[in-house]
Amino acid sequence: MNFQAVKAIYLFEMARTWRTIWQSIVSPVVSTSLYFVVFGSAIGSRIETVEGVSYGAFIVPGLIMLTLLTQSISNASFGIYFPKFTGTIFEILSAPVSFFEVVIGYVGAAATKALMIGLIILLTATLFVDIRIAHPLWMVGFLVLTAISFSLLGFIIGIWADSFEKLQLVPLLVVTPLVFLGGAFYSISMLPEAWQSVALANPVVYLISGFRWSFFEVSDVPVGISLAMVGLFLALCLGVIWWIFKTGYQLKK
Repeated sequence: MNFQAVKAIYLFEMARTWRTIWQSIVSPVVSTSLYFVVFGSAIGSRIETVEGVSYGAFIVPGLIMLTLLTQSISNASFGIYFPKFTGTIFEILSAPVSFFEVVIGYVGAAATKALMIGLIILLTATLFVDIRIAHPLWMVGFLVLTAISFSLLGFIIGIWADSFEKLQLVPLLVVTPLVFLGGAFYSISMLPEAWQSVALANPVVYLISGFRWSFFEVSDVPVGISLAMVGLFLALCLGVIWWIFKTGYQLKK
């Protein structure tokens, strides 16, 4: 493996974060803090507990997951789309670097940024509510796997997109609604029985449920199923990226 190439891509992408720190880090943290003020204070004052957990603390895993998913996709999609837009992707394709090394560099940087923001939001949440993490290793594991999986999805979107508008299409119109409908701010058990079955068709439910279990040991679905869903999604994204580089889909447009 060409570690020097992976390092070069990774450091270049991480350097872009520090050049746009207000947009990359400060803005998501401020936005999440507003969620705590609105949902934690306004709504939380009317809802005492959810499954034995205070409402303010209950929504923390959902808020972290919302930011983690959207930031992973946005960072990875822009990271690979910009070389396509400027034409520098031809330099990458002609360099003695395998597609695996290219993916590690871009996806690794995007996942690192998303994890940084997720951890900062977790620290910010402690200023608003008391949080206990029952299984810290599981929590970190879910964070890392989810960040990598959705960074891979963002990488796919960046290759597929042929305009800046398309880069925002999936995060805004697909991922964000799925998170809001996936139990980020409520438990699936609070829904009518018929709607619970519908909600379980939402893949984000399994991500949020497993992540919340690592905090409070409460979940809407068994944690093993949540972990399996993350692994399945990760494998699917890897398969799609392998096909893209094998066929050259959208890489030279």
